[in-house]
Amino acid sequence: MLVIAHRGASGYRPEHTPAAYRLAAAQGADYLEPDLVSTLDGVLVCRHENEISGTTDVAEHPVFADRKITKIVDGTAVTGWFVEDFTYAELRTLRTRERMPALRANNTAYDGLDAVPTFDEVVALARRESARLGRPIGVIPEIKHPAYFRRLGLPLEELLTERILALELRADEIMVQSFEPTSLRRLSVMTRVPLVQLIDSESAPNDFLRTGDGRTYADLVEPRGLREIATYAQVLAPHKDLVLPRTADGCLGEPTRLVDDAHRAGLGIQVWTFRAERRFLPTATDFPTELTRFAALGLQGVFADHPDQAVAALRKPALNV
Repeated sequence: MLVIAHRGASGYRPEHTPAAYRLAAAQGADYLEPDLVSTLDGVLVCRHENEISGTTDVAEHPVFADRKITKIVDGTAVTGWFVEDFTYAELRTLRTRERMPALRANNTAYDGLDAVPTFDEVVALARRESARLGRPIGVIPEIKHPAYFRRLGLPLEELLTERILALELRADEIMVQSFEPTSLRRLSVMTRVPLVQLIDSESAPNDFLRTGDGRTYADLVEPRGLREIATYAQVLAPHKDLVLPRTADGCLGEPTRLVDDAHRAGLGIQVWTFRAERRFLPTATDFPTELTRFAALGLQGVFADHPDQAVAALRKPALNV
């Protein structure tokens, strides 16, 4: 089973930093997950959101004070500083920081050490670590807010396809994710790399909401929706509650039919997101137990903030009896 380092080893280092990606590789991750947004001049960089006040020191740079603004991003008003308002050269003057300092206080020791990395830099890092460690390490980028960026004249699908071609990324080195089916359909005719349809536990894809398509994520995980996804993607990546939901008291309940239905449609299945901190775990369940309960359902991969713990839980040697 694949262990995918969610934003790098984000349980131990500030997310989407070279330090987080390097540590994830060292901890045994099979894939590094960079979320991608675009600068004003079309450079793909790694941030979970295009608003960057929570993950960089931008607020401490007086030269950029007048760029603080409120925007509507996928239907929600967001105030702060946005990647698309910075050139790549300007963005490189910022330094990264921990997004959840109250929860992950140890990570704040690494605040200010790294610049925001580009997609190209993460690919280069994965290739270096793969050669150094003697095992394949791929990348599984997620394109963020693709409809939003397309309206700004920064089409992430085209920008990413250009980099895939320029970097000569093979299909065994990369998979590409999106929550928006329209984005993946575009990519399916632009590139031959594996595509991953992300599925949230509620609401609907943003592109469906924009175009008046009445379907929800719940519709997409019905057998008919899964068969449609299989026409343009190879992998389904649902929120873990759609696979093994929790009971009213927070315990792990009984599995749904989703894994079997996805496999019947010809889709692999990778589940997100597993985090080792107590606040994220099911009631009366530790991290290894949660992972092994999910793994027993026949998944092909898991997204984890703590890759080392995921590797330890999922790759225990069989006992001789």
